[in-house]
Amino acid sequence: MKLQKRRSDKFACWAFLTPTLIFLGITALFPLLYSFYLSFFRLKLNLPNQAPTFVGLENYLKMFTDSMLHVSTWNTIVFACISVALEVVLGLMVAMVICSDSMWSRVATSIFMIPMIMAPVAIGTMWRMMLDASTGVINYFLSFFGVDPVQWLADPTMAKISVLLVNVWQLTPWVTVICAAGLKALPQDCIQAALVDGATPRQIFWKIVLPLIKPVLVIVVMMRFTDAFKVFDTIYVMTNGGPGTATEMLPNFIYKQGLKYYDAGYAAALAIVFVLVMALITLFFLNLRKKEEDNVW
Repeated sequence: MKLQKRRSDKFACWAFLTPTLIFLGITALFPLLYSFYLSFFRLKLNLPNQAPTFVGLENYLKMFTDSMLHVSTWNTIVFACISVALEVVLGLMVAMVICSDSMWSRVATSIFMIPMIMAPVAIGTMWRMMLDASTGVINYFLSFFGVDPVQWLADPTMAKISVLLVNVWQLTPWVTVICAAGLKALPQDCIQAALVDGATPRQIFWKIVLPLIKPVLVIVVMMRFTDAFKVFDTIYVMTNGGPGTATEMLPNFIYKQGLKYYDAGYAAALAIVFVLVMALITLFFLNLRKKEEDNVW
C-alpha cells in the first residue's frame, strides 16, 4: 500500500512539473543550446544569404585579445563589487531601523519600496533627465548653493558614479526588505539574555545579530552580485556605455556585438562564457551559505 501511494505521489509530482519543464526547455534550454552551437561558427546577421562558417574555438580565443571585452569586464566587476557593498551596508542599516511591527515602520517600508518596483527603463529615463547638465533638476538645485553645473553623464568619472548611485538607490530597498525579514526571524531569547548580561548594542550586533543573519546576507550578496553583473536596462538608457567606454558593461557589450555589429557567433560565445561564470559564482555563494548555516547551527 505504501509503495502504491509513493508511486502515485511521484506520478502526481511529475504530472505537475512536466508543463513547467517543457516551458523552460523551449524558452531557456533550447536557446542556450543553440547559442552554444552557434558559438563555433562565424555568422554575420546583416548578410542574410551568408552560410554559417565553422571556425571552431576562434570566437572563444578572440576573447583573450579583445581589449574592449577586458575594459567592459573590469567595469562590470568594479560596478558589481562597489554597488553590492553599498547596498548591503545601507540595506542592513535601514532594516535595523524599520525592523518593527509599528504602523510607521510599515508605511516607511511601503514608501521605501517605490524605487524597487519601478521599471528599470523608467528609472534610467527619469535619472537621465534629472542629471542632464543644462536642464536637469539636480544641477538646478545645486545652483542655489553656488555650485557650477556638473557634467554628470558627460564626464567619464561622474558617469561611473552616477550609474552606480542610481543602481544603489534602486535596489537598496530590496536588500532592506530581505534583511528586515531575516532580523525579525532572529531568536529574541539570545538578545534578551545579552541585554540582561549588560551587553552594549554594538556588542549585540557584532556578536549575536551579525553571525545569526550571515546565511541571509550570503544569499542577498549572491543574488545582488549576479544581478549586478547582468545590469543592462538602466545603464543602456542613461549612457549606453558612454562617455567613451566609461560605463560599458558586459551585457551591453554582448548586446552590441550581436545587434550592432551583427557578429552572432562571437556574441553567442560571449553569452555562453557569461552564463558559465555566473553559474560558478552562484555555486560558490551556495557553498558559502551552507558553511555559514553549519556554523550557526
